[in-house]
Amino acid sequence: MCGITGYLNLDGAPVAPRVLRAMADAVRHRGPDGEGVYADGALGFGHRRLAVIDRTPAAEQPMATDDGRFVLTYNGEVYNFRELRRELEARGRRFRSRGDTEVVLHALAEWGDAALPRFNGMFALALWDRDRRTLLLARDRYGIKPLYWSRRGETVLFGSEVKALLAHPSFSAALDREALVEYLTFQNLFTHRTLFQGVSLLAPGSSMTVSPDGVCAPRSYWDFDFREPDGPADEREHLEELDRLFRRAVDRQLVADVPVGSYLSGGMDSGSITAVAAPQFTDPFASFTVGFDLSSASGMELAFDERAKAERMSYLFGTEHYEMVLKAGDMERVMPTLTHHLEDLRVGQCYPNYYAARLASKFVTVVLSGAGGDELFGGYPWRYSRAVVNDSFDQYVGKYYGFWQRLLPPDKLERAFAPVWSDVRHVDTLGIFAGVFGHHAPELTRPEDYINHSLYFEARTFLHGLLLVEDKLSMAHSLETRLPFLDNDLVDFAQTVPVGLKLGNLGEVVRLDENEPGWKTERFFHNARDGKLLLRKAMERYVPADVSGGEKQGFAAPDASWFRGESIEYVRRRLLNGDARIYDYLDRDTVSDLVGDHLAGRENRRLLIWSLLSLEEWCRAFLP
Repeated sequence: MCGITGYLNLDGAPVAPRVLRAMADAVRHRGPDGEGVYADGALGFGHRRLAVIDRTPAAEQPMATDDGRFVLTYNGEVYNFRELRRELEARGRRFRSRGDTEVVLHALAEWGDAALPRFNGMFALALWDRDRRTLLLARDRYGIKPLYWSRRGETVLFGSEVKALLAHPSFSAALDREALVEYLTFQNLFTHRTLFQGVSLLAPGSSMTVSPDGVCAPRSYWDFDFREPDGPADEREHLEELDRLFRRAVDRQLVADVPVGSYLSGGMDSGSITAVAAPQFTDPFASFTVGFDLSSASGMELAFDERAKAERMSYLFGTEHYEMVLKAGDMERVMPTLTHHLEDLRVGQCYPNYYAARLASKFVTVVLSGAGGDELFGGYPWRYSRAVVNDSFDQYVGKYYGFWQRLLPPDKLERAFAPVWSDVRHVDTLGIFAGVFGHHAPELTRPEDYINHSLYFEARTFLHGLLLVEDKLSMAHSLETRLPFLDNDLVDFAQTVPVGLKLGNLGEVVRLDENEPGWKTERFFHNARDGKLLLRKAMERYVPADVSGGEKQGFAAPDASWFRGESIEYVRRRLLNGDARIYDYLDRDTVSDLVGDHLAGRENRRLLIWSLLSLEEWCRAFLP
């Protein structure tokens, strides 16, 4: 796991090694174990190394083939590298190192970009072909590893983080106002945009080629494809196959030459991973939990602290367990540092993730996470079940779009963006939402088809946002996070599991949607907690029954209460004062009214307040 960066001058001007080093140093936290630069006329690479597999100098980067034609800078782990290596050796390729970097290099040299779908793992990479003078940029299937790029005049820049681009003398930061509308609608970005004007994020499962003739448009080599199978489903066969693939996924991701541990939240997904991983280590396997001070919490927040559940599973699995407790003031203290590392604002209140990564990094270099299980196996039935019965795709989009307006609804956008409305009034948030679906599931005839459509949407957007946050906040501590649920074979299987084996109440949802009054519908969705049925049954082998059968619990702090209590003065100081930078783009009175609704207890706007706090910190950190 590493940090990569570089640039190509389209006009042929030579790159400056000094600039390459500055760009690489901007992401030194991603790779404290080594550094390297490579320059070939107009092309330059910078690299920071976190040595996880083969820690010897033989695996240092940038790395070139023996003939010098191909040069690679690479960030990630490809877990099937041993199988690929054997195949490449049979084709005459020879290796000097024991790790996956050289395998990725030779695979690309041998098969070109046709190698990308064969990589089972997480990666962002740049490959220079000296003969053809072309640069290939690529990103893994799911977007676990980020890769940003920007064209500034005759220079194309790229990097694992935007900070690397900021270190180039041609780059100056400005806010993308259209992206801001997108973010304050969805608390996420569904397009290629970022909040940095002119900086794009290469889409998951995509690659692009840059040559002195210009930039080719990004092209997709893989996409999610949730579809209902044609024949009847045998639940027992599905359970056995899920168990086999899950165990193999965990086994694959344990390969490392450094200490490995696991997050242990108290839930089923991380608990099952820990249960499979821990017995494979002679030394005690480390596990990590972050809990919350609930002395001022209320309502549903009283269940947010899962330390007791995690401690119980730690005892059952025999792990060496570490935990910490967060209080309201911890958010205030960490915001400047967190925003600096996050830079690309995305979903949810993420400061607990920062502290969890900091805790784990004190003891291990690699940590396993349960992310992805919900999105693959239907863990949010109260969300996508709202749009099960429809007459058309447009009707479906209208329903689901209404649910995913997490911050500012369309009827408040004009007022909220009054200072810059003339610049952003053309932004079509409904069109952005509908555009996510592309060509997925073109025939929508059954309720199951719409559920699969929703699973696709959440994997492409919500999961992608979570992955970006996880990468940035773990790498801030030089910690590599691995995600067994995003093993290629397991994902391919999950996409073929019938909806009826993921959601047990689909028939009731259909009847309810057609016949029940609105208040009963809302009550039903509030209580709909039956998702991930197949996964729950499979994981009964590893975790206690009350865990595999328990309600879904997200990793969140009691911020709704803290924003009205211990942190109320912090919120007022940041958002309700005349010097706030956000008011260069947002209407002060509108924001004050929305924030005031939460502080007075009239509405729960914790997501909006978090996003506004993050945006204010972002403006202070990155804008001139």
